[in-house]
Amino acid sequence: MRLHVLAETSETLAATRSRLEKVRLLAGVLRALEPAEVRTAVAWLSGVHSGGRLGIGAATLHALRDTPAAAAPVLSIGETRAALDGLRAIRGKGSAERRREALAALLAKATDIEQRFLVRLLLGELRQGALEGVMADAIAAAAGAPPAAVRRAIMLAGDVAPVAEAVLAEGPVGLERFRLELYAFVKPMLASPVADVREALESLGEAALEYKLDGARVQIHKGDAGVRLYSRSGRDVTASVPEVAARIAALPATGFVLDGEVLALEPSGRPRPFQDTMRRFGRTHGVDVHADALPLSLFCFDCLYAAGQDLIDRPTAERAERLAGLVPPELVVTRTVTSSIAEAERFLAAALETGHEGVMAKALDAPYEAGSRGAAWLKVKVAHTLDLVVLAAEWGSGRRRGWLSNLHLGARDPAGGFVMLGKTFKGLTDEMLAWQTERLRSLAVATDGHVVHVRPELVVEVAFNELQASRRYPGGLALRFARVLRYRPDKRAEDADTIETVAAMAKRSSA
Repeated sequence: MRLHVLAETSETLAATRSRLEKVRLLAGVLRALEPAEVRTAVAWLSGVHSGGRLGIGAATLHALRDTPAAAAPVLSIGETRAALDGLRAIRGKGSAERRREALAALLAKATDIEQRFLVRLLLGELRQGALEGVMADAIAAAAGAPPAAVRRAIMLAGDVAPVAEAVLAEGPVGLERFRLELYAFVKPMLASPVADVREALESLGEAALEYKLDGARVQIHKGDAGVRLYSRSGRDVTASVPEVAARIAALPATGFVLDGEVLALEPSGRPRPFQDTMRRFGRTHGVDVHADALPLSLFCFDCLYAAGQDLIDRPTAERAERLAGLVPPELVVTRTVTSSIAEAERFLAAALETGHEGVMAKALDAPYEAGSRGAAWLKVKVAHTLDLVVLAAEWGSGRRRGWLSNLHLGARDPAGGFVMLGKTFKGLTDEMLAWQTERLRSLAVATDGHVVHVRPELVVEVAFNELQASRRYPGGLALRFARVLRYRPDKRAEDADTIETVAAMAKRSSA
C-alpha cells in the first residue's frame, strides 16, 4: 500500500467527529493492507512510531518541514518503514548529520500530505482520533470478529498491532493465542472519579471499599522463573524494589499475578509523601542502600491469575477470595464490603485519618477490565483533582525569569487530541520549576512569543476549587483556582482524565 493512503486517511480522521465514521474509514484501510504492512500501518494510524528513537531532534524535524515535496506519491509503507529503521542504525562520527541527510532524502520522495504525516508522526503530534478503542472496533469490523473479543486480546497483548496482525490474517480464531500468561505484562484496570461515597454506592450498590493508596502501581508475577514486578507502564522494576521482590519470593504460594501498590511509610505506618515513594521507586543505582534507608511496603488488591487459571473474567468478589488465599493479611490493602452510606463514610474517614487520600469503590460482580477506565471501579478523594496533560508553558517573569512557569493544561479528548481547561503557575516549588523547565524544553515543538508548545506527554495532577463555564476554552469549561499537586511520571498521556470525565464532574457540582 502507498504511504499516501495512510496520510490521506489520517487527515480525514482528524476532520471527522463521528466515531462510527472513523471506524468505517479505518476498517476499509485495514482490509486493503498486505499482511507485512499491518503492524506498521496500525501503529502509525494510532499515532505511534514504534521501534525506538531515531536520534533526530524536534528542531531538525521542524526545519525539514521545508523540504521540497514530490509531485506524485511513490513511497510504500514498507519502503518508508525500512528507511526509518535505517536511520536508527546510523552510528559513529557525524551520525547526526548523516541521519538528517537520510531523513531529508526520504522526505524529498514524499508528497506534501505524506511529509506532514511523517513529520507529525515523528514529533508525536499525530493525534487524529484513531485511539485504541476506535482502532479496536475498526479491527473487529475489518476481520469480522466480536469487538469485545478484540478489545480483550489487545489488553492481554498490551499492544494493538500484534492483535490486528493475527485477526486480519486468521479471522476470529487468531484471537485465541492472546491469553494471560506469567511474565507477560497486562495493562492495569483504571478507576473513574466520583464526588463522594454516596455517589459511588448509588452507582454500584453493595460494593467493596478499599483504602486508596498514594503510591506506585505494581503488577507482581511469581512462577518457576522467580518474581518479577512491573510498573503501571509495563517497565520491569524488579531490581528497583528488592525488598518487595524478596517478600513475595518468601511466600509459599507461587504461579500467580497480583495487582497492588508500593509506598514508603513512616515508622508509625502512615504514608510518606508521594514524592518520597517515587524518588525511591525510580532508582536504578545504589538501590540496596536506599532500600535500607527508605524501604517500600507492598499492598495488594487484586488477583489476575492463580494456579494456571486466568481470573480476569471472574467477578471482583471471587478474585478477592483468591488473593486472600495467596498472601497474608498484612500484604492486602484494608478493605470492607458494604451497601451502607454511613458505614462507607466511616471507612473513608478512617482512610483519611490513616493518611491515605481516599477510598476506592469496586463493583463486586465486575471482571478485571485491563487497560480500561470504566464505571466498575470508582475513586473518591476529598479534594477535587484531575490528571491533566501539559500542552504548553510560558516563560516566567520576576523571580521566575528563566523558568518555564505558567502551564497550559488539557484533558484528553477520546475522539483525539486534548482540550485545554486553563493555566496555572500555583503550587510549583523551585525544585519543580527547575525540573519542568528542563523536561518541557526537551518536549518543545514550537515557540509562539513567550509560549513554548510541547508534545502532550507530561501528566500532572492538579487540584482545583471548582469547574466553571467558559467561552474562552473549546470544551466550555475552565478550572477555578487550579494548583499543581505533583507530576505523575508513572502515567502516560493516554492515562489522563478525559473531557467527558471533566464534564460529568461539572454537571454533578451544579446539580
